[in-house]
Amino acid sequence: MILYIKKGCPWCVVAEEWLTAHRISYQAVDVLADHSAFLTMKQVSGQTKAPVLLTEEGKVLADFGPEELPAFIKGLSAL
Repeated sequence: MILYIKKGCPWCVVAEEWLTAHRISYQAVDVLADHSAFLTMKQVSGQTKAPVLLTEEGKVLADFGPEELPAFIKGLSAL
């Protein structure tokens, strides 16, 4: 999974903490430091807000709060 983040974004910090606490492997990509990653995030999510979670299967959870993660992750196990 790729977690697109913006440094200093409190929602991004919470998302990283939640994924780490639940032992879910992800790669954090700072879209403020990497313009091509920003463009990719914008393309896959349709917007410019972070965080955005992109799975290997192409599922996207965009501009989310931590309360949305459990259902999204649970839905992935059904694939």
